[in-house]
Amino acid sequence: MPQTIIEKIFSKHTGKSVKAGDFVIADIDFAFAQDGTAPLAIQAFRKMGGKRVFNSQKAALIIDHSAPSPNIGVSELHQLMRDFSRRRNVKLYDVGQGVCHQLILESGLVLPGDLVIGADSHTCTYGAINVASTGVGSTDLASSLISGKLWFKVPETIKFILHGKLPAGVMGKDLILYLIGKVSADGATYKSVEFSGEAIKAISLDGRMAMANMAVEMGAKFGLMEVDEKTRSWIKKQTKKKIYPVKADKEAKYEKIFEEEVGNLSPQIAKPHRVDNVSPIEKLPKTKIDMAFLGTCTGGRMEDLEAARAILEGKKIHESVEMIVAPASSRIYLEAVKKGIIADFIKAGAAVINPGCGPCVGTHAGIPAKGYRVISTANRNFKGRMGNPDAFIYLASPATVAASAIEGKITDPRHYMGNRW
Repeated sequence: MPQTIIEKIFSKHTGKSVKAGDFVIADIDFAFAQDGTAPLAIQAFRKMGGKRVFNSQKAALIIDHSAPSPNIGVSELHQLMRDFSRRRNVKLYDVGQGVCHQLILESGLVLPGDLVIGADSHTCTYGAINVASTGVGSTDLASSLISGKLWFKVPETIKFILHGKLPAGVMGKDLILYLIGKVSADGATYKSVEFSGEAIKAISLDGRMAMANMAVEMGAKFGLMEVDEKTRSWIKKQTKKKIYPVKADKEAKYEKIFEEEVGNLSPQIAKPHRVDNVSPIEKLPKTKIDMAFLGTCTGGRMEDLEAARAILEGKKIHESVEMIVAPASSRIYLEAVKKGIIADFIKAGAAVINPGCGPCVGTHAGIPAKGYRVISTANRNFKGRMGNPDAFIYLASPATVAASAIEGKITDPRHYMGNRW
């Protein structure tokens, strides 16, 4: 029977041939939780009578959402995670090491063809390297830590075939915002999404990760891409393990196929308060901003920092704008320091904070004031997302965020970038 990528991966992890619509219990290759979800998972683990983790090498805890801790209560939760990791011999990524999704990828913990769960909705990020990864609740995470298994309904698949090459100044973030705007925030609910075509092949792994990350913003359970030479090259830098990529069969059955030419795509903006409220930048009225955020799991990788630096170098952030930069991991932070990128951000007037989620989650660093208009590289702009329900969040690419920070209003980055990046 011809199969999609997700049908093949579930077949491998159940030991039988499965198809969309089947209910299965599948073996898990890796499971993790972050500090917003791990304490609940640990409590559930204990209530279930858990004594040990099914495989301590296939699990991790990451402190990234409220890091460093903003108050005593959160500090106690962080300590709970540290105690659990020591007693169960589970890997812990502590404060300052970075965002969960970047750390897991760059540590070589997940590989093509794996089935991965995380107690974080943007776990689908790893689909950029052909991993079937998805977010789950803390209770499901706890049961998997004990058993090494979890139940699923095998999803139908929607395929995007994207033709052309993105123009200079237009990034993977722009492309995924455009697609979410086309299909809506619930247009792929509980589906597996396959991204393919010339446009995907031309995008860097950093850009692909941003796209896979936001598959959940169209409702998808998984966001998957096939392995190519760029993928292989990237994986070889993280691990020497052998990989087993999974490709869809040519005759595979898809629920829908969207075919798009994206060679003339403009920078895209998601306006408040929905990720699918998307507009090309040239159709957006001049919009003043008060804050610019560059970072998190959709905008804090090296390509993102380099794109912003190409615009900010030798310039000053507008006097009315507060700009915050949060690299996605300590490895990226150190590389950016060596390249002089961090120095250029500071000279421009940005506040560079420790690797982690930063302002994205609205629990500590960089909470906007009432009425603030924020332009952000993050993945969500719901009311209250950054900690203030009276703020307005616009989502954009790192290039657009940097250009807007200079002008003090939402600005097309192509005015600054030309063909330099």
